[in-house]
Amino acid sequence: MGERKLFTPYTIKNMTLKNRIIMAPMCMYSCYDKSGFVNDWHITHYTSRAVGQVGLVIVEATAVTAQGRISMQDLGIWSDDHISGLKKLVELNHMNNSKIGIQLNHAGRKADIEESIIAPSALEFSDAYQTPKEMTKEDIKATVGAFKEAARRADEAGFDLIELHAAHGYLINQFLSPLSNKRTDEYGGSLENRYRFLSEVIDAVKTVWKNKPIFVRVSATDHLEGGSTPDDHVYYAKKMKEQGIDLIDVSTGAVAPAKIDVFPGYQVPYADKIKHEADIATGAVGLILNGVQAEEILKNDRADLIIIARALLRNPYWAYDAAKELGITLEGPVQYQRGWNF
Repeated sequence: MGERKLFTPYTIKNMTLKNRIIMAPMCMYSCYDKSGFVNDWHITHYTSRAVGQVGLVIVEATAVTAQGRISMQDLGIWSDDHISGLKKLVELNHMNNSKIGIQLNHAGRKADIEESIIAPSALEFSDAYQTPKEMTKEDIKATVGAFKEAARRADEAGFDLIELHAAHGYLINQFLSPLSNKRTDEYGGSLENRYRFLSEVIDAVKTVWKNKPIFVRVSATDHLEGGSTPDDHVYYAKKMKEQGIDLIDVSTGAVAPAKIDVFPGYQVPYADKIKHEADIATGAVGLILNGVQAEEILKNDRADLIIIARALLRNPYWAYDAAKELGITLEGPVQYQRGWNF
């Protein structure tokens, strides 16, 4: 039968995953009191996937400033008061033998909140959103500092990994894309200039997040004429590798409204391209539905990790089903052993 790569360990720096199955960060919009604090919903949601034998759980886009929330119900990491709840999430995942990361985010112009919002340029995402204020140099410096402080808090909470959200039309992505970045200073124009904000965020984060893995999620194409291209993201990925980023989590789209042809594995070719042309590890995401499909991606060296989103919403035990499809026995939690492998 041969080795099933999906269920082989994967080591990055000091973190070893028991398998290649990653839970993608997916916003839950469940802080109903607008405080940004972890509540019982988050504990149940994330711990269930650890019980289901996911190798790495990545917590949803978590706001580095209150102004940077996607919605008023987002999780937050802009205050030291958020640390204790996040630490509880970490402890429960570790108790169930899963590694856990957190995605740090600032929504920029895609913030649907009560406060005024900021972005690289004063261009609204759509008619449904506010027109943002163009960020000053002071705003940029303060936001880079907010990512740094968020990384410090993530470290204090005990997370194994940080993922920087540079995809899906949020602030870092807005700097990277020519559709949303019309600046004429050193943060706009050329690829090098559009990358500068992310470069500064990475450097700042690394001063407090030492010897632990960092992923970056990107939108490898905007799916729009005049937008970011896969070749642009090969350039960005090479820069990220030079700065010590460990893996690129490759998604696409959402910096501006676009029609996207969605089908199983539709984003995998972008992970494949960045992996081989930038010589950096990648994670594949995008309607990866079952274990056989995941195994093909890994065995054909199209990506290094499999990042599952909606399928894990439908089924916290996706890893169990994938193991059965691939003809292997997956060790389950002690509490479930009487019903696990039948």
